Formats: sequence, structure tokens, C-alpha cells
Amino acid sequence: MPLSRTASLLAIYPHITRRDRHLLQLLDDHQVLTTGQIHRVLFRARRTCQLRLNELAALDLLERFRFFRDGGGTQPWHWTLGYNGQRFQAAAHQRPEPTLRASRQTVQRLSANPRLNHLILTNEFFVRLTEHTRRHPEARLDRWWSETTATRQYRVITPDGHGLWSIADTTVGFFLEADTGTEPLSRVMAKLDKYAKLTNQGGPRYPVLFWVGSESREDHLHRHLRARRSAVPVATATHDSDPAETVWLPGGATSRIRLFQLPSDHGQPVAGNPTFGDEASARSDRT
Repeated sequence: MPLSRTASLLAIYPHITRRDRHLLQLLDDHQVLTTGQIHRVLFRARRTCQLRLNELAALDLLERFRFFRDGGGTQPWHWTLGYNGQRFQAAAHQRPEPTLRASRQTVQRLSANPRLNHLILTNEFFVRLTEHTRRHPEARLDRWWSETTATRQYRVITPDGHGLWSIADTTVGFFLEADTGTEPLSRVMAKLDKYAKLTNQGGPRYPVLFWVGSESREDHLHRHLRARRSAVPVATATHDSDPAETVWLPGGATSRIRLFQLPSDHGQPVAGNPTFGDEASARSDRT
């Protein structure tokens, strides 16, 4: 089914399934996902996933890139919106259609972004939550916001991500800080000041989740937390854990709990609080 790179979108529509639309929206929101991440979120069989991704790339709905590993071999394919994918999303959201040159520049800048690994790590957190919902019908990821969306909505904070996580009738909001270990802990802890400011302005008092690379990093972070006595709830877990399970160690605690058990307050009905009045928020208020 070869089509011109600049073919009319109407000619491409018959080739796009509902699952494809979901994938295009995910990549529009979160920029990049690996083959494995897309497989775990949307497909049952990995081979089916690989074949479909290649078909979407042939339609120029998707673009892909990967790098060599330092120790040999290659990293997994990283997928993002291709030119027609960007055109499709622009039409769906009534945005100006990108030029072919602008589309190529977007992909090139993403592939060269020094924070690419951090972006993949952040998305991995939400992919694991989504994967958990596929195995547990009582679980739901009601909201998955990127750093860009969360920053635009909350204004005074810049979390790596924000979500609303539900188990049955209990919903917990959270802000994610995906820690790669490159920043000194003093700078990491300073981020809590903005979350406290948000709470003081009537915004939500959601737990700040520090997802760290090692138990040693986690131990050092808790030493700083004990010295600081944060005004907002904080919990930690390591990258090798399932964030939906009993892996979260709250500040000042000695035992781990599940994500939905963390304290969560949706805040006040003020202009800077986008969560207030949300259907998921209202459901949580009743629990």
C-alpha cells in the first residue's frame, strides 16, 4: 500500500485503525516511545506490534530512530510521529499543518535531545501503570500528563509527569520526579519548594514521587527528607519496581505501601487548580 509522503490525508484514513489513533495521540502527547513500550501498552503479541509499526512507518505516520549501545549492539527503536502523523494530529486538534521541513526538524531535534533518556524513563513509569491496568481490571490510569501539559496546567510546578491513579473507588493524584542520578540531592530537594507553593495557593496536595535508580540513592534521599521535613507528601521507589505495587516508601516511614494508599488532597476550587471539578477528582472526593 505505497502512498506518497505528501498524499492527501483522506487517502490515508482507510488504513488507520482505532488502535493506531490511540498510538498517534500517545506520541503527540509524550513525543517518543520504544517498541517494547508500545507493545506493552497496546498489543498482545510483540511480532504483531513490530509489523504494525513498520506498516505505519511506510505510511509516514510514524518515524523511528535508534543508537548504538556503548557496550555493543543497538538500543531499541524509538518511535515518534512521522510527517503524516503530525499532519493527522494537527487536523484532529485544529492546529496549523506542519511543513515537511518542520516535521523533519522536529524528529531530528528529538533524536538529538540530551534529555531523551530521561523522557523515555518518565514514559516508562506510566507505561508500567498502563500495563498493570491490562492485568487488573479494577485499576485505571485516569490521567497521564506529560511535563509540558502539567507545567501548562499547574503553572508554578514543572513535574516530569502527573497522573491520577485509581483502584476501584479510590483515586490518588501524584506528581512524578523521574531521577536519573545526575543532579545533586540538594537540587532535587529544592524542587519541593514549588510543590509547597502550589499547595499554599490552594492547589492539590498530591504526593511527589521520586523514582530513583538505586537503593543507595533512595537512602540518601530519605536522609535529606528527614533533615528537611517536607511540607508536601513525598514517597520513593526504584526504577526496577512496579509502581502500582507495594514499593513506595513515604518520607518518615519504615514500611512500603501501594500507590493508591498514599495521601492525596485535590485542593481548593481556585483558578490555578485544573483538577478541581474533574470527574476523577469528584469520584476521589467521595472516598
